[in-house]
Amino acid sequence: MTRFLCSSLLLWAVCATAQAVHPKNPLGTGPDVVAAGHALYNRTCTACHGIDGGEGERAPALVGDRRFFRLSENSIFDTIRGGIPGTAMPPFSLPDDDIWRIVVFIRAMRSSASETDVPGNTQQGMAVFTGKGGCLKCHMLNGKGGTIGPDLSNIGAQVTLKRLRESLTQERPIPADYRPIKVVTRDGKTVEGIAKNEDAFSIQILDYQDKLHLYDTNELREILPGKTSLMPHDYDRVLSAQEYQDLVAMLARQVHTTLHVHQDGEGEVGR
Repeated sequence: MTRFLCSSLLLWAVCATAQAVHPKNPLGTGPDVVAAGHALYNRTCTACHGIDGGEGERAPALVGDRRFFRLSENSIFDTIRGGIPGTAMPPFSLPDDDIWRIVVFIRAMRSSASETDVPGNTQQGMAVFTGKGGCLKCHMLNGKGGTIGPDLSNIGAQVTLKRLRESLTQERPIPADYRPIKVVTRDGKTVEGIAKNEDAFSIQILDYQDKLHLYDTNELREILPGKTSLMPHDYDRVLSAQEYQDLVAMLARQVHTTLHVHQDGEGEVGR
């Protein structure tokens, strides 16, 4: 009896250990894997979810702030392979490697740019940033540059690679405290820059020479807010393909501080 009990406990321990072993991503997270996962996702998942991870007619976006995307690679893998019981998420009969490719694509869409493998020559990217791109005129990088645009010294840890590319190639909403503005004083002086602080009675303007102006609104004859961002959005067209890629790679590696804040649901089974 004792021998039987010991054998049973040993068998249970072995099974429990086996069940605790999670599959590992055998493919890595390189850009080729991300690209293959992107293609597989758009062929396999867009019947419910939207293309490129966006919102679909029958399922939510996979690139937003939902708890699902704070989950581990293993949890996402298990969710795709096994589905989510009690929901419309079905299991998928795909080769494991294809599931891993989709997982890598989803995680790349959610990870910060610095956590993504971005090919490119960072030294050449810095040369583009300080030279042909004209970025240093408006943006601070590691203590040097302008203040008309946001400081980019930690941009790689702050945004996804997708958002980083969009900021260089697409017109986006104007960030707070970077809204362009033009004012004309009652004595005819014109000042242009960005509105740093504004209320019903006063306005602060940082001009394009980095000089700060403070006005009471009764001192001004005209206040003309800008409607579009000062940030160019055509870098993929004014730069060569290699220059653009090098610039993206350099920005993706700009990290001063990486903070991991534990989020509710992290590491759990997908939902």
